[in-house]
Amino acid sequence: QVRPTESGGGSVQSGGSLRLSCAVSGASYNYYCVAWFRQVQGKERERVAVLDSEGPVTYSDSVKGRFTISQNITENTVYLQMTNLKPEDTAMYFCAADSRHPDQVPCGGDFQLHWWGQGTQVTVFS
Repeated sequence: QVRPTESGGGSVQSGGSLRLSCAVSGASYNYYCVAWFRQVQGKERERVAVLDSEGPVTYSDSVKGRFTISQNITENTVYLQMTNLKPEDTAMYFCAADSRHPDQVPCGGDFQLHWWGQGTQVTVFS
C-alpha cells in the first residue's frame, strides 16, 4: 500500500522558512500526482501545491511566489519549501499522492488523490 509520510513541520517566526518533506513508500509509478494540502480546524481544506510527474506544478494564489514544490525521484520524496511565512500559513499540512494515467484529468485539475499522510503541524508566530 502506498503511504506518504510527512515531516519537517514546526514553529517559526513570521518571515521565516521551513521545508516539509513527503516520503512516499509502498510502490512506484511512472505517472503520478503529489500534492500538499493544509487545513485549519473548523475550516475547509486548501490545496496549496501540486506536482505532476510529467512536469507541471500548480500553486494556490495564497502561496504563489513563496512556496515551491519539488521532488527527489531517487528518494521518492516530495518537498514543499516555504519562505516568507505568515501567521495565516499556520495549519496542519498534509501530503497526498496517487497514480495517474496520462489520459486522466491533469494533476492540477480536479484530480482526486487517495493516499494521504498523517500531517505535520506548521505554526507561524508574529
